[in-house]
Amino acid sequence: MSAIASNLQAVRARIAEAAIAAGRKPEEVELLAVSKTWPVDRVIEAARAGQRAFGENYVQEGVAKALATVDLDLTWHFIGPLQSNKTRPVAEHFAWVHSLERLKIAERLSAQRPSVLPPLQVCVQVNVSGEASKSGCAPEEASTLCRAIADLPRLRLRGLMAIPEATDDDAAQRAAFGRLRSIYNQLRADGLPLDTLSMGMSHDLEAAVSEGATIVRIGTAIFGERKTT
Repeated sequence: MSAIASNLQAVRARIAEAAIAAGRKPEEVELLAVSKTWPVDRVIEAARAGQRAFGENYVQEGVAKALATVDLDLTWHFIGPLQSNKTRPVAEHFAWVHSLERLKIAERLSAQRPSVLPPLQVCVQVNVSGEASKSGCAPEEASTLCRAIADLPRLRLRGLMAIPEATDDDAAQRAAFGRLRSIYNQLRADGLPLDTLSMGMSHDLEAAVSEGATIVRIGTAIFGERKTT
């Protein structure tokens, strides 16, 4: 068994254990392998181990990997900040976007999504920790933004995403994810048909799953520590 296959197995076991501890079914939580900065051969290795959903933060890199693996039937998720001048390749090559924070970006994705492709699945990113350095709309703006995006053609609003402030405090981790879940629950109660909570990474997936995550975005625990230059 390759190192990546072994890591995937270990991460899936963590997800299952966390889900069962929270009274949930493991299959309610999808594993998104975050392959940013790793070469395409690592993606292929993970795909051979059964992984099908991959996340990328950088447009050019992600598009190149999607094109290089077109015969593998993988699902590509864009999870990084998205600028106006980069929306077209994302609309054309990705199945999901997790990081919408402005209506203008959503409108461009809607206009540029090819009609031959299924609607682009999207999540609104919410800055639940209020960090100035983090992307995402303010919690109080989420409802208005979600409703506007839900009305756009060629997009399907699925839910919310967050990257809370990193902490080793379990209670603080859960509280941050709980804030996103509360917003999600309120939007559902108000009539938006949401089904996705994209939250949790390698260091905090257990807390995220305990608070209702349906997608966890895992990079380091699968591919290893990224090299710095």
